[in-house]
Amino acid sequence: MTDATALTGRVAALRRRVAQASAGYGRAPGSVDIVAVSKSQPVEAIAAALRAGLRRFGENYAQEALAKIADPRLAGRGIEWHFIGPVQSNKTRLIAVHFNWVHSIDRLNIAQRLSEQRPEQLAPLNVCLQVNVSGETTKAGTMLDALPGLARAVARLSRLRLRGLMTLPAPAQDVNEQRRAFHKLNQALHELNTQGLNLDTLSMGTSDDLEAAIAEGATLVRVGTAIFGTRSKIR
Repeated sequence: MTDATALTGRVAALRRRVAQASAGYGRAPGSVDIVAVSKSQPVEAIAAALRAGLRRFGENYAQEALAKIADPRLAGRGIEWHFIGPVQSNKTRLIAVHFNWVHSIDRLNIAQRLSEQRPEQLAPLNVCLQVNVSGETTKAGTMLDALPGLARAVARLSRLRLRGLMTLPAPAQDVNEQRRAFHKLNQALHELNTQGLNLDTLSMGTSDDLEAAIAEGATLVRVGTAIFGTRSKIR
């Protein structure tokens, strides 16, 4: 069973962290928002986070997320659903229909499928391109040298709205090293904007490194453990 009181306290502590980091690095109040990473969390925990004032929730697995999206304890309560995991081609229709954002596009064919399958009656799907700033061969994400071409192609898709970039760099304990990785994403977004794109979103930073991400311009931080505690299995 979810301890709603403890969760509410963690949300308040997280908000203080974000506010303190924002102030410390000269960011405007309210310029950084929280995406609560709710994968593997039970509906009751998401409902408690919703009551604590969070509105953006990030899911990694389409089938798991759909059950939550349809649950009467969450449906119709103004949740903004973000898909943050790898996008499989056989799940693009589910994601295109049921989510508000996708953070993890790194291939044009996936973006094309999402655009084709986004219902006309819905607003264009907000998307970010996932960038592999650490150059890890085992990690998803487009490489920096391929980013401009992918960004231009995705920006032309009619049922998507390209909002910005996302990254999940290699773990680092040193804050300066964390900042170097996030700085690469910030620079990439700036360069794309100088080329005529109008991007406003940097999705980067987790429970372990959100201060460094905020220092380098994050607008969305994706936080799980600092909200929900150690991950539990859904019920």
